[in-house]
Amino acid sequence: MKIALVGNSDLCIGGYRFELIERLIAEGHSVFVVSPNGPLIRDLVEMGCTFYEVPVDRHGTNPFKDMKLISKYKKVMREISPDYAFTYTIKPNLYVALACKRMKTVCIPNVTGLGTAVENKGWKQVVTTTLYKMAFKHVKTIFFQNSENMQFFVDRGLYSEKHKLLPGSGVNLNKFSVSEYPSDDTVNFVFVSRLMKEKGIEQYLDATEYITAKYPNAKFHICGFCEEEYKSRLDAITKNDKVIYHGMVKDMSGVLADMHCTVHPTFYPEGMSNVLLESLACGRPIITTDRAGCREIVEDGVNGYIVKQQDSQDLIEKIEKFINLSNEERKNMGLAGRAKVEREFNREIVINAYLAEIGAKTNTGV
Repeated sequence: MKIALVGNSDLCIGGYRFELIERLIAEGHSVFVVSPNGPLIRDLVEMGCTFYEVPVDRHGTNPFKDMKLISKYKKVMREISPDYAFTYTIKPNLYVALACKRMKTVCIPNVTGLGTAVENKGWKQVVTTTLYKMAFKHVKTIFFQNSENMQFFVDRGLYSEKHKLLPGSGVNLNKFSVSEYPSDDTVNFVFVSRLMKEKGIEQYLDATEYITAKYPNAKFHICGFCEEEYKSRLDAITKNDKVIYHGMVKDMSGVLADMHCTVHPTFYPEGMSNVLLESLACGRPIITTDRAGCREIVEDGVNGYIVKQQDSQDLIEKIEKFINLSNEERKNMGLAGRAKVEREFNREIVINAYLAEIGAKTNTGV
């Protein structure tokens, strides 16, 4: 069969669907990747994929640009004529489903998060939910990454057929394996995300300033692309030798090996946090917010702590609580997290769900 995977970035496909593509190719299917270009595309092509470059303005709301994107997807889908199209993120989900409406291609969208346009009330929500209703009317199956997102669609009648819940994108338990837990000479915390307001960077920086002034054995790390509005504050705070900015990091397992805890104070409407899944897979405790896509992963006091959204003081208190644990207690939190992802978030679960949709043999030894 011919199977197209469509996303809004090379990371979306090459980072989180690499193992799925590997299995599809191993079973003799022809795989087509449709996304913007990026450093991960070369690996996919070398694996045997055919690449179609389609740039996507992920946050743009220009209707003329979006009409051009729909037209481009129609052209590419007609040229490939795939049996199945697996789509990810908002614009590919919507526009590929619309593009495939009069084709024999079976479209299977994966709702990787609602996004601010849908979660926040206003004209954008009205327009986007109307498009969802049109686009998803005839799709075979919709995959959701958390139950809150799924219920949002159910309550509004935004599709007509089946829906299934996945454990996010899952995590590769071999790639992200448990590394030796660091000593307690210095307690290292890490923030891994785009440095933007909705990801909780302001709360993290507030906590960083307070904790480093009070606890000389605490060090804070930041990994990710920095939005323009935070560059000056980041420059100022990293003059403190207890705060280290690593920029974009390709090998997160290498960074996590030196960390005691991952801090993810996001209030962004995401599907399931890959940052948290990868951290737990490496045996690292997590501190994160009580919201969909995070609360499913953290068990308060067992593998980490839950904090209130946009609450710097609560985050500071939970970080202090973690610092005051013994290193053995911290290590056991991390091991409890690893056990949780092994039970609930193995990427093989996600791969099997896709293979079941196309009638392929699944791996039952997850």
